[in-house]
Amino acid sequence: MNVRSFQLSDYKPLTALLEEVLTEECYEQTMEAFARQLSWDSELVLVAVKESEVVGMIIGTIDNNRGYYYRIAVSPAHQRIGIGKALVASLRMRFEQRGVSKILITADEHNEPVLPLYESMGYETADFFRSFQKLSIITG
Repeated sequence: MNVRSFQLSDYKPLTALLEEVLTEECYEQTMEAFARQLSWDSELVLVAVKESEVVGMIIGTIDNNRGYYYRIAVSPAHQRIGIGKALVASLRMRFEQRGVSKILITADEHNEPVLPLYESMGYETADFFRSFQKLSIITG
């Protein structure tokens, strides 16, 4: 498995993955945020590829020197084998390379089910950023 920056050729398999994993409302919000983040900084959109198949993705953003994990998705057939952790770790490295002062996890109603993943990696409740503000509104 390889984690790398999003490439244009990933668009179709990535949207198919998101449609499979996310609710309709979450999909709409995520696609809006995905497009916005690509226009700001595509290096913070990562995909996990296994045998040339996109099996996971994570969207991050940086605002006011803080890094945010916005949305993570892993194909159901590839869950619980470390792909989510690899995506989080790879994005964390990018945040650290950029010198962010704090890393937070966007904890909206759609991310609640994956918060235990972050906790298993050492993040605490204080690291969860609860806001009604969407990523697409945060300035980059």
